[in-house]
Amino acid sequence: MKPIIGISSSMEVDESYYMVANDNVKAIMHAGGLPVMLPHFMTEADVYAIAEKLDGLYLTGGYDIDPTLFDEEPHPKLGTIIPTRDAFEMALIKEMLKQDKPILGVCRGCQILNIAAGGDMYQDIYAQIDRQLLQHSQKAPQGHGSHFVHVADGSLLHRLTGSQKLRVNSRHHQANRNVVAPLQVSGEANDGVIEAVESTKHHFVLGLQWHPENMMPVGDQASIKIFEGFIAACK
Repeated sequence: MKPIIGISSSMEVDESYYMVANDNVKAIMHAGGLPVMLPHFMTEADVYAIAEKLDGLYLTGGYDIDPTLFDEEPHPKLGTIIPTRDAFEMALIKEMLKQDKPILGVCRGCQILNIAAGGDMYQDIYAQIDRQLLQHSQKAPQGHGSHFVHVADGSLLHRLTGSQKLRVNSRHHQANRNVVAPLQVSGEANDGVIEAVESTKHHFVLGLQWHPENMMPVGDQASIKIFEGFIAACK
């Protein structure tokens, strides 16, 4: 039986409708999972109930994250935030971690995963990091790998991809800053920006700053292996 994978959804500021990019749905289906779009449940009982039903959680990209969640005021470069999404995903991540169910987070999903675990992030890397950075918001097609990520030897990401150097796409201006246990850094760009985090305590918990779902359609083998490994863990 195919595992049921909850896909986090976004919405606009007016909160009039939910949205999930089709590449996210296709990636889960291609890897052998049954994708289910998740609305923003708000009660503790509902969060527990949906976590019980899911075999895995896929945290997608989207708008920025409310900095008050890690005790900061909003930076002038902070973009759009959707508070209901932040609150729901924080609660669901914590419940999935408690139940030790697999989690894969991409871009924003990598950041909210780290914050839920007790870490924090840069609200804008270009304003808050005092060194020369790469272009992290590429001016190229979504599936193009625009820069490299160095993968920690022996990490989950290394075991999944079989590589210590990945070529990835990039569409973000925020990034994880302090990563705390049970998470650890497992991938970095050449400029030191954190590109991957994973749990040392759980069966499968992985956050990626890039968008492997956009690289699957162009045949990127590392992206395919990541999603297949996630779905295998969910079984």
